[in-house]
Amino acid sequence: MRLKSGIWVAAYIRRCQVEGAQAVLRRRGAEEAGAVFIKVSKLDGRAEVYGPAPQSTFDEARPADRAFIRSLTAESGTEAGADAYLARQIKFDPDIWIVEVEDRAGRSFLDTIVV
Repeated sequence: MRLKSGIWVAAYIRRCQVEGAQAVLRRRGAEEAGAVFIKVSKLDGRAEVYGPAPQSTFDEARPADRAFIRSLTAESGTEAGADAYLARQIKFDPDIWIVEVEDRAGRSFLDTIVV
């Protein structure tokens, strides 16, 4: 059984803060199972966005884990581009959660990133 999105987001924000990065909840989604998107701002005009990985990439041994995929990279992504991407995601699914992390090193603090 997967953790509720609200609990996962609260724990993720706390983890970022413990590591010394600023993390804020930009948008609250559906408490039970809203998709979570992470925007990592490098504070130099570049940003990365991580979104839910496709179901086909999940580890069968750990099906309850959350896995993420890079939706927008810092090399090609700007702050404005990341915000535009997230606005499109909201139009597609209004129940999403958005967490914004500010970290000059670009650390995401995500455990499972599918490349």
